Amino acid sequence: MADLTRADVIKLTAIRIEGSKIVLQGVNFTGVDLSRLNLVSANLSGADLSRANLAEVDLSEADLPRVDLSEADLSGANLSRVDLFNANLAEANLSGTFLSRANLSEANLSGANLSGANLSRANLSGANLSRAALFTANLSEANLTRADLTEANLYGANLSGANLSGANLTGANLSGADLSRANIAGADLSNIKINNITKGLKL
Repeated sequence: MADLTRADVIKLTAIRIEGSKIVLQGVNFTGVDLSRLNLVSANLSGADLSRANLAEVDLSEADLPRVDLSEADLSGANLSRVDLFNANLAEANLSGTFLSRANLSEANLSGANLSGANLSRANLSGANLSRAALFTANLSEANLTRADLTEANLYGANLSGANLSGANLTGANLSGADLSRANIAGADLSNIKINNITKGLKL
């Protein structure tokens, strides 16, 4: 059972002093509907948000290190500049989510749906993106050093200027992707899929 309900969180946001942060560290929100709430700069570090509904929520600049967001719905959410270091986002729905400049280093995004997401300049170093759906995602100038992109679907993704040094792209689909100016030094490109409209990569 969740520790707090949607109504509890709405009350907390209503009484918050302007400029202060909502602190919800370690709280259990399993399966709770928090969609479309304003949680800007909230501190949810270590919280359990697995299977929670966070669609269209505003969590910009929030502190979410080591949170459990597995199977959560974050579609259309604003997660710009959020700290998701070492967070668990396995199988989460992040389609159309705004993650520009977010810190996702060492995060688990295996099997997550990031289709159409904006990850420009995000830090995904050491992140697990194996089997993730990243088609048409914006990863321009993102840091993907040592990231695991095994069998990820990057069809039509924008990877221009991204740092993929040391990344594992084994079996990834890069058909139609833009890798112009991308750094692929030391990346494992075994069995990748490309086509004649893939930019910046020739094998």
